[in-house]
Amino acid sequence: MAPRCWRWWPWSAWPRTRLPPSESTQSFRQQFSTQEQTAQICVVGSGPAGFYTAQHLLKHHPRAHVDIYEKQLVPFGLVRFGVAPDHPEVKNVINTFTQTAHSDRCAFHGNVVVGRDVTVQELRDAYHAVVLSYGAEDHRGLEIPGEELPGVLSARAFVGWYNGLPENRKLAPDLSCDTAVVLGQGNVALDVARILLTPPEYLEKTDITAAALGALRQSQVKTVWIVGRRGPLQVAFTIKELREMIQLPGTRPILDPADFLGLQDRIKEVPRPRKRLMELLLRAAMEKPGVAEAARRASASRAWGLRFFRSPQQVLPSPDGRRAAGIRLAVTRLEGVGEAARAVPTGDVEDLPCGLVLSSIGYKSCPIDPSVPFDPKLGVIPNVEGRVVDVPGLYCSGWVKRGPTGVITTTMTDSFVTGQILLQDLKAGLLPSGPRPGYAAIKGSGLFLSRTGRSWMLRRCPGARVRGSPGRSCWILRRCCGCWDAETRSQAGTEGRSAVRGRGIGVSLSRTLHHSCIAWPSWRGALAAPLPGASEHFLVPESRSCHCG
Repeated sequence: MAPRCWRWWPWSAWPRTRLPPSESTQSFRQQFSTQEQTAQICVVGSGPAGFYTAQHLLKHHPRAHVDIYEKQLVPFGLVRFGVAPDHPEVKNVINTFTQTAHSDRCAFHGNVVVGRDVTVQELRDAYHAVVLSYGAEDHRGLEIPGEELPGVLSARAFVGWYNGLPENRKLAPDLSCDTAVVLGQGNVALDVARILLTPPEYLEKTDITAAALGALRQSQVKTVWIVGRRGPLQVAFTIKELREMIQLPGTRPILDPADFLGLQDRIKEVPRPRKRLMELLLRAAMEKPGVAEAARRASASRAWGLRFFRSPQQVLPSPDGRRAAGIRLAVTRLEGVGEAARAVPTGDVEDLPCGLVLSSIGYKSCPIDPSVPFDPKLGVIPNVEGRVVDVPGLYCSGWVKRGPTGVITTTMTDSFVTGQILLQDLKAGLLPSGPRPGYAAIKGSGLFLSRTGRSWMLRRCPGARVRGSPGRSCWILRRCCGCWDAETRSQAGTEGRSAVRGRGIGVSLSRTLHHSCIAWPSWRGALAAPLPGASEHFLVPESRSCHCG
């Protein structure tokens, strides 16, 4: 697919809370407030790491201009495409990122693949500094026989499918089997298990894609096993996700009390969050449920269970060899103590029949450009406090800096550190002096036009409202045909009115641009179908002026 480019346009700002600046930050800001030169900074990646980095730079350098480049059509990374649709509260951080995008000194350019459409060196030549914040965009493979069989998917792809990630919209998982196995015991593993088992009438109230909801309505999956190499004390999920699984309507947990023997004594000295998690597990596994809970479990038509001390050895094929029919697990035991304990095989194996295997054993970053050093073993860009080793003016933040660990607040702190280091280098004169053209050089070089022939432009339509959602604003997405002139209201026609239909109404289009104009609510979690003209897109009454530059 040809790369395209979006641009954010300003609108009224959200109220925000500012942290009091330190003395060093105050003096830094005073120094730069008198300078005429604008610091042109490029951030690659629009997930949490990218936006938190941009936020820090804009806040602490009053003349900084930040361009954010993103390979997807839309911003926000895993917050948009990685958070489960039944967890809308987690997506509230998008409000903070949107506030950053409101700034006149921030621009978003989407569907630009750095390393293919524009090189890192070209960005370094155009900007005073470049920050790589593109995250961990791949998954870790199982590296076992049978992994390539139909019916074996990465949890990352499955999450992208139900969240509308464009590259995963054609995934079409086969949900005609009775049993699914999720390999891994982190929050993502519990997310995909919960989505598989949640009654569709609950999911239809979320922003899950229509295609995924339709497939889940027809799902025959009744049992989901969540498998881990180690024991209960080493699980990576958190108490919130476990509680949701225990209370999931229409389901019952399957927990073997033998897996929890002696756990009560071992959790006495563990940190409080881990202790509370273990206590909830122990109650679910060991205690007899009350009358109401027992009745609920007895009537449940679906079930989920945790299998500990099991490591995948082979995906077993069906008799005709055409798809997955089970998985062979090695029985393990622990060597070591606590969370650092290591699973080693005992020599015993067991076969678990299933028709769907979802691998949730972690994400990994990939190299972005031959000019950027990369450690394939650790899956990170070699760096010191965010400074890329041996490449002056190049920085990194987020998962590509430290690895795919931690929660969003970890990424926030990490990104603020990188931003502060960059500003210190700028203050110390370690970055290029003199003006830099920034995006004007990238656009002016003809890179996007010569490599794509078109771009995407995004702006807000203040007067548009989504049917059934009063008060929520829409976004307009317009594809342009290499025409960089602004459309005038007198040019507006109706050529596209019959070309695009959705839950809203038709669209008036420019005769000079003659392409469909589509919109959807800014609060929706994901795009649900290909562009343009997808049935999940909300249309607006008329087009607005086009300023694709």
